[in-house]
Amino acid sequence: MIKHDKAIETLRLKGHRLTPQRLIVLSIIASGSEASGGGHMGVDEVYQAAKKAYPYMDIATVYRTLHLFKGLGVVTEVAIGDRLHFELTDPDGHHHHMVCRVCNGAFNLSPHYLAEFRDTLNKEFGFEPDLENFAVSGVCAKCQEAGKAANNEKEIQN
Repeated sequence: MIKHDKAIETLRLKGHRLTPQRLIVLSIIASGSEASGGGHMGVDEVYQAAKKAYPYMDIATVYRTLHLFKGLGVVTEVAIGDRLHFELTDPDGHHHHMVCRVCNGAFNLSPHYLAEFRDTLNKEFGFEPDLENFAVSGVCAKCQEAGKAANNEKEIQN
């Protein structure tokens, strides 16, 4: 709930009203992130949950609210597959994502893994990368294992 409280504080400090719709969207993102251990919620998921809590909620309000939250740094946006997903921003620092192109799973990647990458780009090219919202695409261990099992099965049948 610390992230949730920090997000409310950010809205207040930046002069934004705490409307019921904004509070509902914020609570949904917070509970979704906590329930799935840092999970990422799609706009449709947020909208469906918001509509249950407040039947007059429309999808445009959800989009506008998420856009506002992203601009304020309250939520982080990550592309998973062909859709955008959101989670509350970690007030203690940024984290990054590994996104599986097979199952569309998103996994957190600690920033310390990218420190050497940042230093190399800075030293060799004089380039300061923006790593605040960084996602690495690939195949997760579970999907790799499933792929190996499927390949072994094909070899046995041949």
